[in-house]
Amino acid sequence: MNYENLLVETKEGVCTIILNRPPVFNALNGGILKELATVVNLAKVDKDIRVLLLTGSGDKAFCSGADLKEGAMKAGKPLGETLKENYEPAIFAIRNCPKPVICKLNGVAAGAGMSLAIACDLIIADENTYMSELFVGIGLMPDAGSMFFLPRIVGMQRAFELFSTGRKIFMKEALELGLVSKAVPTEALDNEVNKLLAYYKNAPTFAIGQMKKVLNVSYGLKLSEVMDLEAHGQTKCGVSADFAEGVTSFLGKRKPNFKGE
Repeated sequence: MNYENLLVETKEGVCTIILNRPPVFNALNGGILKELATVVNLAKVDKDIRVLLLTGSGDKAFCSGADLKEGAMKAGKPLGETLKENYEPAIFAIRNCPKPVICKLNGVAAGAGMSLAIACDLIIADENTYMSELFVGIGLMPDAGSMFFLPRIVGMQRAFELFSTGRKIFMKEALELGLVSKAVPTEALDNEVNKLLAYYKNAPTFAIGQMKKVLNVSYGLKLSEVMDLEAHGQTKCGVSADFAEGVTSFLGKRKPNFKGE
């Protein structure tokens, strides 16, 4: 399929999604968000896809946040309505995708662009860039899931500070806070991402999907409830082809050939 705001390529088990609005530093509008939700939901059911990679075009920005100029053209529409119509489907698609979604943070992630990045399962970042919960600078509160994800990563007090100041979080600090998995020099970014993709495209994707399901809800549940979900998911994993292959390869002292099923 051809997309107006995205570049999409599927190759050797990897679906690469590139936010492609370089004139506005890949700012988000209804079009790009709807396309993103569509692509992720299609990848979710495509058996040939084992891992998704999300990044931005150009070398300055992963995503600069909401397209304010375009938003201003639709004055009068409640912002909450826009969130529910455009942003929520894209964030839910990423979180409900049973396959790993890796963010290659190749440039600035600001406002809803940061929300999009931290909605992913892992972030590999260019050490020369930064993130910012920029919303407060224009008199708004964070949205697109940031108020769910950020406190769970950095804690309540630090989240409040980052939300209420909107200051830049450079990658050295982001790494210390656990906001990114790795921060590497620009010239090493592609290589680092490719190493991660090489692992996940050959990993037991079915089990990883079950992990992700439980992680999505674990903070709001009691221990007994999480353990019930573990038992339910483990039962499913126990009858998967990947489990059979994992046990057979372990006993045969060979490398497993997981199919993600």
